[in-house]
Amino acid sequence: MAEHSIQSTGKVALRNISPRAWQHPADAAALAALERVPGLPELTRKLIGATTEKSLFLLHLGSAVEVSERQFPRVNALYRTVCELLDAPERPRLFVAQAPFLNAGEIGADDPFITINSSAVDAFDDAELSAVLAHELGHCLSGHVLYKTLLWLLINIPFGMIRIPGANIALTAIIAALAEWDRKSELSADRAGALGCQDPAASNTALMKLAGGADLTQMNAGAFLEQAREYHDGGTMLDSVHKLLNLVWRSHPLPVARISELKSWVDAGDYQKIVGGDYVRRGEDSDEELVERFRAARDRYREELKESSDPLAQAADKVVSVLENVGDQLKGVFDSFSRPRE
Repeated sequence: MAEHSIQSTGKVALRNISPRAWQHPADAAALAALERVPGLPELTRKLIGATTEKSLFLLHLGSAVEVSERQFPRVNALYRTVCELLDAPERPRLFVAQAPFLNAGEIGADDPFITINSSAVDAFDDAELSAVLAHELGHCLSGHVLYKTLLWLLINIPFGMIRIPGANIALTAIIAALAEWDRKSELSADRAGALGCQDPAASNTALMKLAGGADLTQMNAGAFLEQAREYHDGGTMLDSVHKLLNLVWRSHPLPVARISELKSWVDAGDYQKIVGGDYVRRGEDSDEELVERFRAARDRYREELKESSDPLAQAADKVVSVLENVGDQLKGVFDSFSRPRE
């Protein structure tokens, strides 16, 4: 979309913005730990690039509708603006798939692509749909798609194929840690969503629709935030156990948690700082700065856990320790596939 059309809306193209500008601390810490393992990203790409990625792309190419100027032009125009605002180096291909529930996703390693369900296209207004598209684009730009696929692979690897003593226990811990990161990566993508539509209120109402359906006339943003506070504040240890069990098999945080996290980030001034031009640019971080950012993210995440009023939240601090070692353990898991069976 032409530069003048963005300026006429009062929105700012975030030139050369680094995905680290919007990363949640726990997401940043986990990704830094994984990226420190030599060869792990390349190995994961080899495992899925010519198999899972290609198969799923062909499935969508054959069964969904690719967004373009001639197909879903409204979605195409919004997506084009989102890519401009987040200054995406490349525009991942986008498909609309026929499905009755509100959802979108991203798939791939070397050439990730985005899918959005037809029901979401119908249910979200332009600002909300822009937030959803920017959320998915944020996943692609942040490198989340590769490790989300890695998590899927680990969940589906038969334990008997891994010839490491105690593999069942180790792999379970790795999967649990990666699943926790996976949920935190959604909080990063929510921030990208707000930056890509540059209307945090639209990000909030999109989350409300995910929780209660498309009819916003029956919902109230203030009441929903009160509901979020009730969910987070205090409670007994048993309440906390129930919260944890409710999350175990979920790939996303609960909507009330997401809207609360996003509001805290906006209220802290981080959103406005970025829109005002104060953000990390691509290529600015040296190796030493990346290590320091990892440590700062880890420490900030632990501090947030300590300040939580949830009695069980501090137990999640153990997840950070697992994330710090998960890369080395994963390398051992993958190396085991190349060992001859005895």
